[in-house]
Amino acid sequence: MDEPIYPYVGASVTWPRSGDAAWRQADHPFHVYHMELCLAEAAAAAAEDEVPVGAVIIHPERGVIASAHNQRERLQDPTAHAEMIALTQAANALKSWRLEQCILYVTLEPCVMCAGAAVNARLGMIVYGADDPKAGACRSLYQIPDDKRLPHRLAVVGGVLAEQCAAVLSEFFRERRRWGRK
Repeated sequence: MDEPIYPYVGASVTWPRSGDAAWRQADHPFHVYHMELCLAEAAAAAAEDEVPVGAVIIHPERGVIASAHNQRERLQDPTAHAEMIALTQAANALKSWRLEQCILYVTLEPCVMCAGAAVNARLGMIVYGADDPKAGACRSLYQIPDDKRLPHRLAVVGGVLAEQCAAVLSEFFRERRRWGRK
């Protein structure tokens, strides 16, 4: 029998609950698996000469409902971050802007725009790979998902495959500098 395309559909996966310490670990196999999917999206972005950031969104019953990578250059759209595209795909898949049971996985800590969109979408959790000390809005510069002034808060797990995620970005920008591109 063939292995299922998505190994978690039909599996008895306990969805994250507040205070569940196992789900807050960056090395949790569930998080690692989905970050690997994000890294594949990041590679697709790099192949298109886009900043290599990849994202997937999962739903507890439907599995992966969105996967995207940065497309700012291709679309000439400053909002075409991987997370924003994935959020739109997920909303379309569920036919609802409320993504309450969903988890956003992304290779780089979301920026202010993307973290704000995640809050507005009522996501259940954000899981990211590399910290972004210049623009990160989940832990590095701001803590938007945990801001008590906002109407919705969500859990954040950072550092999943952080070295791999950071290496993809570092290599991309090293090559751009080597060839004298912005």
